[in-house]
Amino acid sequence: ALCEVGPVFHSSKADGQDYIAAGLRAGHAGPRHWVEEDTTRAVDAYDVKADAIATLEACGAPGSSAQITRDAPDYYHPGRSGALRLGKNVLAYFGELHPAILDEMGIKSPMAGFEIFLENIPAARAGSTAKKLLQLPPLQALSKDFAFLVDEKVAADDIIRAAKSGDKKLIVDAYVFDVYQGQGVEDGKKSVALSITLQPLNETLTDEQIEEIMQNVINAVANKTGGVLRG
Repeated sequence: ALCEVGPVFHSSKADGQDYIAAGLRAGHAGPRHWVEEDTTRAVDAYDVKADAIATLEACGAPGSSAQITRDAPDYYHPGRSGALRLGKNVLAYFGELHPAILDEMGIKSPMAGFEIFLENIPAARAGSTAKKLLQLPPLQALSKDFAFLVDEKVAADDIIRAAKSGDKKLIVDAYVFDVYQGQGVEDGKKSVALSITLQPLNETLTDEQIEEIMQNVINAVANKTGGVLRG
């Protein structure tokens, strides 16, 4: 894992440079929770996406709420890369490097990286530089998993945003932990496994409340992405 912060030049003009923080990963990453402990995997776009979001948030930008689009430059792997945006403002690019570039450089294993445009990060609001008071929730969080059948063109970020809208107060996190296409899934579709985290605020959630939130998540994903809960 390497990182660098500095100017990147794209012309000789006065405005022909960007100030960028970049990172690069190669080799293998640690196993995720659904994999056997002795199994390793190559670094991928999700690793550097997490790196980019963490770096943005360390710089005071709303990384976790940034919009994800697929318009990364062509030196990234198409379909395994993306951009983090606030509207038209590009905060970062991330993804696996294009295989043709790796081949030209004689690199045999996958590599993934990110680049953050530091000058595009919005200025902090007046009086917002102080860290917020740390407030630890008194109740234990709980997680629920779903598997949705969606069109293969539906972006994972769209499913995550839809799921979070199921309860904006109690759902504090949502992430995709598996994507499957193959036997048992019709052509043009994919199965996306999603985990959400519920954080009770003042009292423990009842079974009825949990069921209601889960149904809201299912309905939101269906309405906004066309996803159907996989049986």
